[in-house]
Amino acid sequence: MPEQKRDYYEVLGVQKGCSDDELKKAYRKVAKKYHPDLNPGDKEAEAKFKEANEAYAILSDSQKRARYDQFGHAGVDPNYGSGGGSYASGFDFGDFGDIFDTFFGGGFGGFGGSTRTRNPNGPIRGNNINIPLTLTFLEAAKGCKKEISLNRQVKCEECGGTGAAPGTQPEVCPECHGSGQIPVQQRTPFGVVQTSRACSKCNGTGKLVKTPCTKCGGQGRVRKNIKLEVNVPAGIDDGQTFVLRGQGDNGLNGGPSGDVNVTVTVRPDPLFERDGFDVWCEIPVTFPQAVLGAEVTVPTIDGKVTYNIPEGTQPGTVFRLRNKGIPYINGKSRGDQYVRVVLEVPTNLNNKQKDALKDFDQQLGEKNYRKRKGFFDKLKDFMKD
Repeated sequence: MPEQKRDYYEVLGVQKGCSDDELKKAYRKVAKKYHPDLNPGDKEAEAKFKEANEAYAILSDSQKRARYDQFGHAGVDPNYGSGGGSYASGFDFGDFGDIFDTFFGGGFGGFGGSTRTRNPNGPIRGNNINIPLTLTFLEAAKGCKKEISLNRQVKCEECGGTGAAPGTQPEVCPECHGSGQIPVQQRTPFGVVQTSRACSKCNGTGKLVKTPCTKCGGQGRVRKNIKLEVNVPAGIDDGQTFVLRGQGDNGLNGGPSGDVNVTVTVRPDPLFERDGFDVWCEIPVTFPQAVLGAEVTVPTIDGKVTYNIPEGTQPGTVFRLRNKGIPYINGKSRGDQYVRVVLEVPTNLNNKQKDALKDFDQQLGEKNYRKRKGFFDKLKDFMKD
């Protein structure tokens, strides 16, 4: 039985036709909920995390999403469904695909001859590998080096990638003479049409391995765990992916290797919050500092800086530190940092402190409270009405 997959929209909890922003937010929510770092040893959470990554990889790609919306899982996974024939729908178009090829030059409707007539011994690109990577806020903002582990297919050293045991070579298939295709005549309403289908004796490869390599089982490639040190670009955001070109599965017949797609999850930070390429933080100040002005220490992603807040600074005032935000990926510019002032009201006062504060308050007049005076003026006008 073929593997039954859940609907990708259901996996991420969004509706078909949702915007890219809605899709991204939904993916972040699911990825954080089931991330292996937050669910150590939980196999079910790990499976759901991988399922979410797979769903987002398809739906965030406009072309793949269009195929998925039209054909479902079979539109993006040729191995899904009945296991044969059609790339797009999971049904075997069989002879009709060949007829379309004959009359329309191949590739009709996505079912055609490009896969049927491809040279079986020609170069085949290796598969891509998708892996997650968790970063701290500062690692994502400033960039860093990270070591990642992945399991990829590499050329078998025992047989040199031929699939045949050492001392032997693959033989040309006597049935198809190395073409991988068997010519077939089809009787149709248009007359007799010459078509072709994959050779069943060699499974379309054009070669027979009579003595398979014991290490790779005749596949020519083996799985190998490797570690890579990667440079994470400064400014990358939660849910974004960067690509390691040529680091995926090795290709076949001299074909290029696939890529490694690294999708980033950024942990929340206790001090900073990101808004695009800008950074926000809050600074608590005392009442005397707000009244008299003061030099305060402000954390930034580059380290601590000092800032002079002016006399009479009000709670909620926002100061801007230019060019102290997140760097643009592969760019020279960067965002700004915004600092919001939070007034901390003192607690646990003793009697002497309370008396001093009352004394201070009695010495103040309405001119010292502009907002308060304005409020009571408006309140009087309201009561008159």
